[in-house]
Amino acid sequence: MKHQLATLPPDTSGEHDARSLSDSEVSALTVTPRRHYGRWAIGILLLAVTAALLRSLLNNENIDKAVIVDYLFSSEILQGLENTLIITVLAMSIAMVLGTVVAAMRTSSNPLARWLAWAFAFAFRSTPVLVQLFFWFNLALIFPEITLGIPGTNFNLGQWDTNVIMTPLVAAVIGLGLSESAYYSEVVRSGLISVDPGQREAAQAIGMSGLQTFRKIVLPQTIRVILPPTGNQLIAMLKYSSLASVIGFTDLAGTAAQIYSVNLKNVELLIVISFWYFVATSILSIGQYVLERRYGKGYGSSVQAPSFGSRLWSNLKFRSSHS
Repeated sequence: MKHQLATLPPDTSGEHDARSLSDSEVSALTVTPRRHYGRWAIGILLLAVTAALLRSLLNNENIDKAVIVDYLFSSEILQGLENTLIITVLAMSIAMVLGTVVAAMRTSSNPLARWLAWAFAFAFRSTPVLVQLFFWFNLALIFPEITLGIPGTNFNLGQWDTNVIMTPLVAAVIGLGLSESAYYSEVVRSGLISVDPGQREAAQAIGMSGLQTFRKIVLPQTIRVILPPTGNQLIAMLKYSSLASVIGFTDLAGTAAQIYSVNLKNVELLIVISFWYFVATSILSIGQYVLERRYGKGYGSSVQAPSFGSRLWSNLKFRSSHS
């Protein structure tokens, strides 16, 4: 809590030089809290605007609230929510693993590895996600069968029909995962270059290999830097997963589209899925906050910034002690 500077008691001795205060003089000082009238005014204005918007929605006769209540916890919507979470976890897992590998290649001393990693990131960052989803879903048009074996020989481990393998779920996971890996590689690369090069040199001086240096020295320090953007990318992936509905995957948005195409309650179903997206995003944001506080200990200032709850409790104790 910020306070105004307390003034010293008048110096009756006539000396204007700085002097130390005794314990009795310190206890006699009056600390006046700084008033933030502008903050209160802006806060009240925002609350008033929010309340007006909510009131207009609740009192709007064009919105059928009974439909919202009926579908909020319906089995179709909850199944769509489950599919959305599944595709988010799978796609983000691919992105984090592959993005870390690409970022390591980008910072490698091997020029060929750097060029290949740059080409991969450039290709997938230059293509819209929707185009990539359509490409993977229609992969059977150019590769009717997928064969796993050694090129140039008759040896193969198996052969599968692409139409059978490339289901909407598989196509969505591959498309979203590969696209996100290109962006996530830049997130990891920013964390890698934030590590002092002297630490890499020190690790090499004691005989650690490049892989050991990356795994034991560089990567643990990189985690602290990449945690905030990783949380943002995960939340973005949760929302980008709605694009999978265009290739027939029944996620949360796709389920709502199927329902309101029959009952024509478009706005009501959009409000329902917006609620669940809000809930999922809030849970992910809380998890991101907890991880940031855990891995951020010991960095920056020596004193960690207090949480909102601790600040509120301190203010209450301060006001009660001066009432």
